[in-house]
Amino acid sequence: MLTDIEEKLIQFARNPRIGPRITVIGGGTGLSTLLRGLKLYTHNLTAIVTVADNGGSSGMLREDMGMLPPGDIRNCILALADTEPLLSDLFHYRFSEGRLSGQSFGNLFIAAMNSVCGNFYEAIVNVSKVLAVKGRVLPVSLQNINISAQLSDGSMIVGESEIGNRPDPEAAQIIDIFMDPADASPMPEAVDAIMKADLLVLGPGSLYTSIIPNLLFPEICEAVEKSKAPTVYVGNIMTQPAETLNYDTYGHVEAILRHMRRTCSRTNPIDYCVVNNAWIDEELIERYHLQSAIQVTTDQEGIEDLGIKLIEAPLACVHDGKIRHDHTVLARTVISLLSNHDKGHRNG
Repeated sequence: MLTDIEEKLIQFARNPRIGPRITVIGGGTGLSTLLRGLKLYTHNLTAIVTVADNGGSSGMLREDMGMLPPGDIRNCILALADTEPLLSDLFHYRFSEGRLSGQSFGNLFIAAMNSVCGNFYEAIVNVSKVLAVKGRVLPVSLQNINISAQLSDGSMIVGESEIGNRPDPEAAQIIDIFMDPADASPMPEAVDAIMKADLLVLGPGSLYTSIIPNLLFPEICEAVEKSKAPTVYVGNIMTQPAETLNYDTYGHVEAILRHMRRTCSRTNPIDYCVVNNAWIDEELIERYHLQSAIQVTTDQEGIEDLGIKLIEAPLACVHDGKIRHDHTVLARTVISLLSNHDKGHRNG
């Protein structure tokens, strides 16, 4: 006999238009992976995406054209798109020769739409229409934003790409992330999407360059705090050498809460922490070790002492030789939390 949530998931899969309103906050590969799974169960999705990227092809377009970085936005749009495989391949295509070497066609398409529309938000709306996106993708802000990191040795690193690629992460850990300008404003639509959500999800993704930058806006942080929706943090499967060297799950959550406490009065607005418990091939783990990345361990007692309920699920899979979240298992796990959550209860 099916449980209530199993029946709900079947109902949502048959008609995603009636699915729950879910707002996800982050950026990078992790966010687009989650969106690919969630769109199978609901089209009432809003992705709030960081816009601090200053490296790679996105950084080049940002510098040359004075536009917001399109890379993370592009990946989220493609994750929610209802397109033919050829069109998806086209938007993922990267030029390998000439002056366009390294640029993605999708980024250039967004850049062209930005010039036609004269506004990055309108460009995203129109690109989403072209690709028949199921849901919405919102830049967290339309302002030109950079982030900086203060390290434990007192030094500062300026720029998202520099933070994610610093050469000697073992010398000093990241202590704080700051936004410039500090008084930048988020998109009102992003704040509204948080307040109207049935479920809020943070991550998965790079802790200091994808998730936390969105929470540096007081209005975003306060909306998460005030929301009656259950808030879920999806833990990373592997650490990132430049950002989370030797972090366990508690270390990730503590960093999020520490930055949120700058503007939020609530001790902890996170209700659930979803982590992987699937076995991962030792040979693959060893390959990650060579890049100073290890499997994220779970401090169950530490998480529960924060008033957060730990949810374990077999989330890990291997794609193109890389460890990734299984998008379908992750989506089902996240949505299932709606059925057991008392909306009147929040951690305090």
